[in-house]
Amino acid sequence: MVPTTSTVFDKNYAAFLFDMDGTLLNSTLAAERVWARWAERHGLDVKTFLPTMHGARAVDTVRRLGLPGVDPEEEAVKITEAEIIDVEGIVPLPGAADFLKSLPSVKWAIVTSSPLELAKRRLAAAGIPVPVNLVTAEDVKVGKPSPDCYLLAAKKLGVEAADCLVFEDAVPGILAGDAAGTDVMVITATHTHTIQTAHTTIPNYEGLSTHIDREGRISLIKENGA
Repeated sequence: MVPTTSTVFDKNYAAFLFDMDGTLLNSTLAAERVWARWAERHGLDVKTFLPTMHGARAVDTVRRLGLPGVDPEEEAVKITEAEIIDVEGIVPLPGAADFLKSLPSVKWAIVTSSPLELAKRRLAAAGIPVPVNLVTAEDVKVGKPSPDCYLLAAKKLGVEAADCLVFEDAVPGILAGDAAGTDVMVITATHTHTIQTAHTTIPNYEGLSTHIDREGRISLIKENGA
């Protein structure tokens, strides 16, 4: 699907779907510590590799490398175990926790490439409660940029994906939202380089609020200057 140039602030939605890492919380330092050690052990150029591992399932990242003698499933388990241990420095994005609290629990879901236990651990480290609706790496056979995870989240909420707004930060997730037929809001808080996208972008959730109409549809409101 070709992303539109119209702003998401002009529409209302049945539900919001949030990626987790880089979108609701900043786990970049913790994740890159773990992945840098792994990359070094496998002879990869760490500086070149690290920007490529965000936004996708660990198993998909390892599989994509095609390293001889390396079992992606086994390596993904080891990497996840290390990430569960190392949560130092994980923090919520500005305004994220309060923004989520403002939403009815039946109107939103988290859709992450992280396995369930890692998702729980990182959410706890950031002080964000585990939501009623959570889609993790184990819930789909094919991860982002496949749309399966967002289609599943919409189904869990009992709405059409095309009637949802996805909040994402990384290219695999943005492509997954596009493929699912959703609108996409790009969160740039953790970006080190300007992202080229036709989607609406915001740095974080400060200055954002919502309005829910009589039909239960959600619209975004942005304060002046936000």
